[in-house]
Amino acid sequence: MHADGPKVSFRQLHVGFAKTSAVRDVTLDIRPNEILGIIGPARSGKTTLLRCLNRLDDGVSGYWIKGSIVFNGSDILAPQTDLSLLRRAVGMVFATPVPLPGTLFDNVAYGLKFKGIADRAQVAAKVEESLKAAILWDEVKDRLRDSAFNLSGGQQQRLCVARAMALEPEVLLLDEPCSGLDPISTAKIEEVLKQLKHRCTVVLVTNIVAQASRVSDRTAMMLNGELIECAETSTVFTNPRDQRTEDYITGRYG
Repeated sequence: MHADGPKVSFRQLHVGFAKTSAVRDVTLDIRPNEILGIIGPARSGKTTLLRCLNRLDDGVSGYWIKGSIVFNGSDILAPQTDLSLLRRAVGMVFATPVPLPGTLFDNVAYGLKFKGIADRAQVAAKVEESLKAAILWDEVKDRLRDSAFNLSGGQQQRLCVARAMALEPEVLLLDEPCSGLDPISTAKIEEVLKQLKHRCTVVLVTNIVAQASRVSDRTAMMLNGELIECAETSTVFTNPRDQRTEDYITGRYG
């Protein structure tokens, strides 16, 4: 266990939809200020596990969850959990960029009003800071009043990262954020992630195995809803404990 203790702890987590089990008996600690990469083939439970962390599937018909997820000392599955506060603390970036209608500036500033930040100078400073965190400021600083839809796909994804970071989350979740991006845009997102871990904990679900090897501090392998192993990334990629992990990362299946 990390010297500072875990940022998030899953304990005996089971998740499913109606009679279908999607995640089975996962126990896992996520450390503060690390990038945890989660890999595995399609339908292995990666995204379901990720979405549990800010309870995004709560409203899905037939959804059920058992076990515990402890974040900052509290079980977020408890009925009294304030979901709006949880989702500010645990941000999310999806596979497909989802810019909001409006300008680049408005996109990043959107969540600040929910934090009670209304002073124009303070909002402008936070927008600049967030765009710099997403390594996007230099590309758009003269275009802040342009529509967000005028950006390229890679820029839109970094805009979504900036929007999430404006709320100063403690954990940032990313669900295959580079799945539709070209190699240059992917490299920029990876550069962003390496910088963001100094500000928050990053949990990255990726279908690009090499991406996990490049950016993750630790890598977790999932298969058929189960956590097969989780270790330092160098160990997982050079000396995996489980043969199924080696088979997956070497392309024998997946």
